[in-house]
Amino acid sequence: MTQDSFKDGAQRRENPDPHEKNRPVPRLIIAIVSLLLIWSVSYILLSHPSDDASLGDSRTMATLTGKPGAKPGGAVDGAQIYAAQCIACHQATGAGLPGVFPPLAGSEWVLAKDTVTPSIVLHGITGKLTVKGTAYNGAMPSFKDKLNDAEIAAVLSYVRANFGNSADKISADTVKTVRDGSKDRTQPWNGDDELAKLKE
Repeated sequence: MTQDSFKDGAQRRENPDPHEKNRPVPRLIIAIVSLLLIWSVSYILLSHPSDDASLGDSRTMATLTGKPGAKPGGAVDGAQIYAAQCIACHQATGAGLPGVFPPLAGSEWVLAKDTVTPSIVLHGITGKLTVKGTAYNGAMPSFKDKLNDAEIAAVLSYVRANFGNSADKISADTVKTVRDGSKDRTQPWNGDDELAKLKE
């Protein structure tokens, strides 16, 4: 047997190598893709994205664009600032979290003279602070670089008039005076030890 005839016999015994050939895409897949394409184009053509409709959270475009005649630098909403900056710790009711964050409701610090609360908000607190007879040992951040005088005055006025509190409003001028008078301070107040002197 020659070498060539041996190779021919071996090749005849082997199955052909598998290959894809020319298999078409299943008709069901083509139908599904076509229907999705038709639906997408129809949705885009039939929807009205420029309509003045209510948004998902029930606000309208008029709400988002603000009140007519509103000017930059107008009245600052203390409740809005409280919701954005304070509510996580002091809660929506101003009751704080027992043993963790002190309450603002009925707090002697909130109801103290009008220079005390701006001092606290501007520079923050660290260490032991006693509120309504309960000692809290945590930290409050400084807001002097985050909020301006009008914003601090607005949120403090809101806190002093809500949660059962009844105290005079804080003016932006008062906050500015406190800020200017403590501009060299770089550290938070050391709880009761330092803040008690501010109440005198």
